[in-house]
Amino acid sequence: MQKYILAIDQGTTSTRAILFSKAGEATLQAQREVRCRYPQLGFVEQDALELWISVIDVINDVLVQANIDFTMIDAIGITNQRETTIIWDKKTGRPIAPAIVWQSRQSADICDRYNDNKEKIHSKTGLLLNPYFSASKIRYILENTPDAEKRALNGELLFGTVDSWIIYKLTQGQVHATDKSNASRTMLYNIFEQKWDEELLNLFGVDAQMLPKVYPNSYHFGDATFFGGSVPIMGVAGDQQAALFGQTCFAPGDIKNTYGTGCFMLMNIGEKPILSKHGLLTTIAWEIDGKTIYAFEGSVFVAGAAVQWLRDEMKLIKDAPDSERSAQMINDSEGVYFVPAFVGLGTPYWDDDVRGAFFGLTRATTKYHIVRATLEAIAFQSKDVIEVMRKEAKCPLLNLRVDGGATANNYLMQFQSDILNVNIQKPVVLETTALGVAYLAGLASGFYQGLSHIEKIHHYAKEFKPLMSKEEVNHRYQGWKKAIKAARIFK
Repeated sequence: MQKYILAIDQGTTSTRAILFSKAGEATLQAQREVRCRYPQLGFVEQDALELWISVIDVINDVLVQANIDFTMIDAIGITNQRETTIIWDKKTGRPIAPAIVWQSRQSADICDRYNDNKEKIHSKTGLLLNPYFSASKIRYILENTPDAEKRALNGELLFGTVDSWIIYKLTQGQVHATDKSNASRTMLYNIFEQKWDEELLNLFGVDAQMLPKVYPNSYHFGDATFFGGSVPIMGVAGDQQAALFGQTCFAPGDIKNTYGTGCFMLMNIGEKPILSKHGLLTTIAWEIDGKTIYAFEGSVFVAGAAVQWLRDEMKLIKDAPDSERSAQMINDSEGVYFVPAFVGLGTPYWDDDVRGAFFGLTRATTKYHIVRATLEAIAFQSKDVIEVMRKEAKCPLLNLRVDGGATANNYLMQFQSDILNVNIQKPVVLETTALGVAYLAGLASGFYQGLSHIEKIHHYAKEFKPLMSKEEVNHRYQGWKKAIKAARIFK
């Protein structure tokens, strides 16, 4: 009887359930969109119950499509939008406030209170003091929800990122847990000692009773009993670490880049954490069989979102594929640069105040130049990140493994290969986030027989090789650096 791994991928804009075979193939999937709410400028929130309902829906949908029941599921893997913060009542299992999404800036003022402690926070967590992470979001909910502080001290409330929330609901409140990759994104977890940090908990006023237990990524977290029967939850990882694993980046120096709403680039740096001096985050990638692997991470805040902006707000393209056609209508961007800093700049700048800008416009500039410059900006931002990784990790970069929606754009992928001067590998299975957590779950259950087995069944569909001269690369990149500098001056 053929069995499957069920991967649950709860993302910012949608929830998916995917069935994976022993060959690592995505056999069937179901998807539901989830809503974000924007109650004030800079606020991004979701309804945690709506997220949970979307999980129920996609699981039911994919099982019905496959005409199977839970006896055919070997194990469940869960991957999730990271840092998004949920606090719920232990007794009722209901959230006490909207979930604060990772993108939200609503706790920026809270972060400002802790500026004197930013070096300490970085030295313990590998993270930069920023409202992006969970700690200030927890503080915001506790301060802005009636009686929350008191209830937390009384042990009535639980905190979790989205993985913890799903585990809690699937196990009907029996398991309150997270994995090391998600814990390392809360700004409360000491990545060197691998435990919740008492000093940081006191600093942010978070009671330890609220926190989930932290387990390895490939591990028996508990049993999903919500649907009747019992299926083991055997793999959990934050979405970007799951994608790093799903791209089989098992060796130090291996890098993947996910092109989604933003870009998230992760480099495997091995078993010893290195603190960055140039704006990279240091994070736990995964723990398997007692061995913890660390990663450098660089974040580009706006990538695919810039293409959506061209389509929805500027009406310059009909759909995302039209951006490739438009870019190829001209031979060159002719000195036009776009800095898509709609919500500030991420790695290596970490400048929240800069805003988007075009440079080099002339009377001869057409919509095609605008579209082409927008695609090139995605590649330039990724180069900014990778240049810092090269410098700090001191690892040679031979190739870049890519996934995410924008990898369908051949112009962008070729330009990315050119501007980085590396080969770009695009896998057969593009759902690498879900695939990574399926691999983690399957390793724990015995469905997959070790890392070498996974490497054998993992295949690449397409490779892009650099064609641009070194002189041309340098010329174009210098123009980009000037555009960044000018944008940062205009605030």
